[in-house]
Amino acid sequence: MSILPSLFTLANMFCGYACVVYAMRGEYETAAPFIGFAIVLDMLDGRIARLTGTASDFGVEFDSLADVISFGVAPAILSFAWGLAPLGRLGWALGFLFVSAAALRLARFNIQSASGGDKRYFVGMPSPAAAAVPAATVYAYPYGLLDYQHALLAVPMVIIPALLMVSTIRFRSFKTIDLQVRRPYSVLFLIAASLMLIVTHTQLVLVGLAYTYLASAFIGMAISRIRHRGVPGSAEDAAATPSSGSADETPAPPVRPLTTEHRDRATG
Repeated sequence: MSILPSLFTLANMFCGYACVVYAMRGEYETAAPFIGFAIVLDMLDGRIARLTGTASDFGVEFDSLADVISFGVAPAILSFAWGLAPLGRLGWALGFLFVSAAALRLARFNIQSASGGDKRYFVGMPSPAAAAVPAATVYAYPYGLLDYQHALLAVPMVIIPALLMVSTIRFRSFKTIDLQVRRPYSVLFLIAASLMLIVTHTQLVLVGLAYTYLASAFIGMAISRIRHRGVPGSAEDAAATPSSGSADETPAPPVRPLTTEHRDRATG
């Protein structure tokens, strides 16, 4: 039982290696799905370790080293062989930038995990999600980019996920989902429908999932700013509302009616 999570991590690393081999052969349609398999295996090894109580420091370090290969080196080589090669030195420099960003992202993640923090969010784009962007793109269009002008289209596909990995933008985490709680039948139906869409429209669904998660952080930031501006009692609202202690709004003292004694004194 204690070695089971490490077996999933080993399979994850094998998928990254297989992606590199097939990418060097030019078989992009075969190479790209291996990154998807690695993502699934990476999600399983951590959950299995937590569910079985076999999490260890060795497993954490082994998982990080495997992720550098599967979500750093493999997507970088796949992107270079598929579309960055016509750019020459700029192409392999962009590939190295992606590898460096993935390694830095994993190192920072290990430090933040050891110190605790909000488990609902990732600081920076997770390396598996970043690797899914070029993998899904290549899988949707496995023919490759052969000239310089078309190769420029692959630059944002590599550089944007790389920058997001080392950024401080928060991305939603799904690690807080409890698999031990009973799920209603409606959720199972949605899962079945999702699997049906993946099987029937694999390329379109995978591209949509990859780029939707990439854009989700910016959508969340925009929604938070809109809500913050609409909250009453903000600094702008306080500046627009006049102070209750101003001279113009000071209430006048109440007028007391004159009694008979006061009227006699006034007329006498």
